[in-house]
Parts: sequence; C-alpha cells; structure tokens
Amino acid sequence: MSNIKQHTTKLPNYGGQAVIEGVMMRGKKAAAIAMRAPNGEIIIHKEELSNIYQSRIMKIPFLRGLVGLNDALILGMRILTISANTQTGDDEKIEGPTLFLTFFLSLAIAVVIFFLIPASVGQAAERFFGWDAWLGNFLEGMMRLLFLIVYMWSIGQMEDIKRVFSYHGAEHKVINTFEAGEDLIPEKVKQSSLEHPRCGTAFMLIVVLLSVLLFSAFGPLTLFWRLVSRILMLPVLAGVAYEYLRWTAAHQHHPIVKWLIKPNLALQRLTTNEPSLDIIEVSIAAFNAMREAEETN
Repeated sequence: MSNIKQHTTKLPNYGGQAVIEGVMMRGKKAAAIAMRAPNGEIIIHKEELSNIYQSRIMKIPFLRGLVGLNDALILGMRILTISANTQTGDDEKIEGPTLFLTFFLSLAIAVVIFFLIPASVGQAAERFFGWDAWLGNFLEGMMRLLFLIVYMWSIGQMEDIKRVFSYHGAEHKVINTFEAGEDLIPEKVKQSSLEHPRCGTAFMLIVVLLSVLLFSAFGPLTLFWRLVSRILMLPVLAGVAYEYLRWTAAHQHHPIVKWLIKPNLALQRLTTNEPSLDIIEVSIAAFNAMREAEETN
C-alpha cells in the first residue's frame, strides 16, 4: 500500500470517526471513508467538505466549535448511512425520512437521558431533602458522568460495537503514527497508542464536567427553568468544550496539560479496542484517500 509523506511544516489537525466496518478520516477540505465490504474488498468513498471549514468563521473562538459540531453531526450521519448501506447491499438501503427520524429520535433520547433526567433528580434533591443549589447541581453533574460511563461500558459489551471500537482504535493509531512522522505501515501503526487528545470521547467528558461548573453558577431554579436552561446552554457547553479540547491538544506535552488530559485519555479506554492488522489496513486506506483528496482540491 502506498504512503503519502507528510510535510515538514506544522501538521494539520486531522480527525476521524469509526463507522460500521470502516473508518472516516477528515481533513480541512475533504473527507474519505474506507470500508471493508462483505466480500473482503476495501471500498473508498471521498467527498469535499463544506467551504465553511476555510471561512473566517472557523477562526472565531467558541463560534467555530458550534459550526464544526453541527457540520460533524451532519457528516457523521451521512457516512454512517454509507457504511451501513455498504454492509446491507443495494437491496436494503437505509435512507429518507426513516433515517432522519432515527437520527433525531436518538438525539432527543440522549438529551433526555444525559441532561433532563439528571436535572430532574438534582431538583428533587433540593426540594425534598433541603439540599442547597450547589449540592443539587453537583449531584446532577455526577449523575450525568455516571450515565456517560455506564452507557459507554454497556454498549462496549456488544459484539458489533466491539468491532466498531476496534476501528476507532485503528483511527487513533493511524493519526498518532502520522503525527509521530512514521510510515503508515500496518505493523508500524499497530505499535502506536490507542489514545488521542482530540478524540470525541474526550469532548463528551469535557462537556459533562463543564456542565457541573456552569449549572452550579445558576443557583436555585424552578424545575421548568432548570430543564429549559440545560437545553439552551448546550451550545455554550459545546463551544467551550471545543476550545478547551483544542487548547489541550495544542499543548499536550506541557506537564500541567498532561495531568489535565489524563481523565480524557482514560475514558477513551471504554471506546477503543486494540485493532487487528486488517482493520488497521482499512484505517490507513481512509487516511491516504483523504490526503489524496486534500491535495487535489
């Protein structure tokens, strides 16, 4: 498999996502998905990214995080559909209203489980047990963190998800190998770390921890306004979490930052598995295809 040599200038912040039997790699101008088809063949899909990634908006702190997150959700849904259709075949395509309904229903359930239920429990503790607002908000945040950890651990026990998590590990290993200046050879990539400071798992943990600090500053609220505030402040949390993740990734070798990101890296152990060489091969194919698309756009 051919490799593309990296530049000697500052490295771009490449990202990625594991999909069903594959990996998506994203650059600044293009994204590519490599998928292992049922017949064993590696199928490549490339597409240009929205011009918004090259716009001035992406230079505005906090706002760029919201724009990037929104685009990532749309792109993520699209590539998950492509990977699912690759596995099911042309006769069983997943598309149309059913796809969008499933996506928005899943998003709504996530908001209810990770934000509204903990908020309701925190409110109940304040009302029925006489807790002050700070303790109620702290309980809410700890419940949210517990739900996140239990959820990640639980889905990680499913055989199909274990394989997706192996592709997630391969995605991290390929990017780590590239950023270390090593050749993208499966045997070499396998030696790289499973963890990466820009991982989406770290983003979710940061959002949860920041929510404890932010919501504690609100003081006592009625249940209605407590629930409304949790929904309205989600974009704020996402924007701050994005900037924090970006900053820690840029300073990951500083002793203090190394200490700060330890929880992020530890949580990634729940969403990554050690990949086999054939899985790593797919991730390398996605990375190389993405870089080829970047250079031709």
